[in-house]
Amino acid sequence: MRHPLVMGNWKLNGSRHMVNELIDGLRKEVSSVDGCDIAIAPPFIYLDQAKHQASGSRIMLGAQNVDINLSGAFTGETSANMLKDIGMKYVIIGHSERRTYHKESDELIAEKFAILKEAGLIPVLCIGETEAENEAGQTEAVCARQLDAVLKTMGAPAFENSVIAYEPVWAIGTGKSATPAQAQAVHKFIRDHIAKHDAKVAAQVIIQYGGSVNAGNAAELFSQPDIDGALVGGASLKADAFAVIVKAAAEAKKA
Repeated sequence: MRHPLVMGNWKLNGSRHMVNELIDGLRKEVSSVDGCDIAIAPPFIYLDQAKHQASGSRIMLGAQNVDINLSGAFTGETSANMLKDIGMKYVIIGHSERRTYHKESDELIAEKFAILKEAGLIPVLCIGETEAENEAGQTEAVCARQLDAVLKTMGAPAFENSVIAYEPVWAIGTGKSATPAQAQAVHKFIRDHIAKHDAKVAAQVIIQYGGSVNAGNAAELFSQPDIDGALVGGASLKADAFAVIVKAAAEAKKA
């Protein structure tokens, strides 16, 4: 049985004070929650502080990006081994903001996926279509292409102990969200696409939904059979709001 994961992507937000305050608040809010894994991904500069602040709690740590190189003359980059060294468990790759603002290709993201797997870290592979692609009926084709970059180079077994986050680009930070039925349809497509290669792997891979997930829509989203938690943006910056989403995921999987 799949265990849901709710992960907070803090993006470019944070301060030393905020890290301590937000994690302390979150620890209190989720201390008694069972049935859902919880992770946060602060900016790189606060990862070590966040790790110490979350020590002894159920909150796991993730990073927002990784480089494909492990060492050398690559100014400003951070390697998979460095992230592992400071206690990270998850690493977000392929986020639409990286694809758009940093021109990251499917092939580069697949390379990052491979590097993370080799280092023993869990990739959180973000996939999803733009509004124009959605309106043109290309949602499934876009998701398949983004998955195939990994499937064709590493095969379906690469998705063992990995996470996929379906994030329709038109829903990220816009206040719009896919309806539970729309999200479920795409999640089922993703699982079925991997199942063409390996049904066992497809059945166990965690597929999160991301895109304006909040306290109001979380429970209904998580009631869908193929939605295994969420990758949360803005709502992860407030302990109480994020905790409601975590609790909704835990409750949905008990039902």
